[in-house]
Amino acid sequence: MKKYIVIGNPIEHSLSPKLHNYLFKKNNIDANYGKRKINKNEIQEIITEIKGNKLDGINVTVPFKTDVIPFLDMLSEESQITQSVNTIYIHDKKLVGHNTDIKGFELSLKDTEFDLNNKSIFILGAGGVVPSIIYALKKLGVSKITVSNRTSQKAENLKENFPNIDLVDWGDQPEFDIIINATSLGLNKEDKIGLIFKNINKEKLFYDVIYNPKETNFLRTGKSLGCQVSNGKMMFIYQAFEAFKLWHKVKPKIDDELKNFLDL
Repeated sequence: MKKYIVIGNPIEHSLSPKLHNYLFKKNNIDANYGKRKINKNEIQEIITEIKGNKLDGINVTVPFKTDVIPFLDMLSEESQITQSVNTIYIHDKKLVGHNTDIKGFELSLKDTEFDLNNKSIFILGAGGVVPSIIYALKKLGVSKITVSNRTSQKAENLKENFPNIDLVDWGDQPEFDIIINATSLGLNKEDKIGLIFKNINKEKLFYDVIYNPKETNFLRTGKSLGCQVSNGKMMFIYQAFEAFKLWHKVKPKIDDELKNFLDL
């Protein structure tokens, strides 16, 4: 039986085991997928497990998407550019880091049917999945990307990799068409972004990368302003499908049964 895990901290909210084990059953694959909460100093030990054939693949979630890179043999082009890895697999006896978040976000944004042409994007947060979001948005041809983070140094580090983005202080509100919460604020139901939104018209999209809980306070705020809202449900599913295809050379199917099973 093949074994896969997702590593992160926190990890309790992750529905990756539920999704992948469902897909194993649907596609008659003899495998098991679990989750493991780790600390940064345990990364090397986990990588040793995959090198020693105790694990067949690893997904990586916050806050370790960059921390795993020094322990890998090579990176895909997407991971090289974003310096972010969320999927690890073995190819030609080499440990490869790949980034399926980019494709996951891109496909989920297309699902919203929000017109991206010449639009301004405001991203809250500068870690974890943000490089992937910026990479995808650039591919989709948006006109402007502005980032705000609670600690400015992290945002400035991000700008070194993506010099064309703008930075604003936390609490400032630039003009935007889409606002994306890419922070962890919302993983707990009582979490609040703590920002006051001014002069918001209804032609905007509030997008939260968090999918569990399905409606964060951030999305409730967007809804109360009459805006279109979308959580990270489809991004989560699409990025998982990309990892599944890499590991098993099988393209899974998205249907209502899957969505109902995940209760997202």
